[in-house]
Amino acid sequence: MSSELRREMIECWVTVTNAGGAAGFPFPPVDFDQVAVVADQIIAGLAPQRSRLLLACVDGTLAGWLNVRSDANPLIAHWGTVHHVQTHTGFRGRGVGAALMHRLRRVAREEMGLEQLHLAARGGVGLDDFYGRLGWKEIGRWPGALRLAPGDDRDEILMVLEL
Repeated sequence: MSSELRREMIECWVTVTNAGGAAGFPFPPVDFDQVAVVADQIIAGLAPQRSRLLLACVDGTLAGWLNVRSDANPLIAHWGTVHHVQTHTGFRGRGVGAALMHRLRRVAREEMGLEQLHLAARGGVGLDDFYGRLGWKEIGRWPGALRLAPGDDRDEILMVLEL
C-alpha cells in the first residue's frame, strides 16, 4: 500500500469516527496517530486468502473501505468476518457503502472461497437497516453490550450473509 493511500485510509477513519461513525473507535475524538497504530496492524496482517482491504475510490480519492478476515482453523475456515466498514462523510449518500458491500460479496466468494460472512453492528444508528437492504440477516443481539456513555447502552447486532 502506498503511503498516500495509507494516509487517506487513516484520514477517512478519523473523519468517520469523529462524525460519530461506528467504525472501531467508540469514543471520539480520535486523531491521526491514534488511528494509524490500528490501521498499520490491519495493513501488516493482510494476506490474500485470510485478510483483505477493499477500497472504494471516487475520482482518485478514497471514498470508503472495509476489512474482511477469515481464519485458517478448518472448523471455521468457510466463513469470514467484516470489520471497519466506512464511507468518508464527504461521499455519503452516493452508493459507496453499498458498492463496497457488493464487491465484498464477490471477493469473499470468488477469491477467498468463503461461503458466509459475519459482522457485528452497533444498534441505534440504522446499520441493521442498511445491511438488511443488502441481504444480511440479523441472527441475534447482545442487549446493552456497548456502553458509549452513562445511560447510552446499545445492542450489538449480529448479522450473517450467505454467499
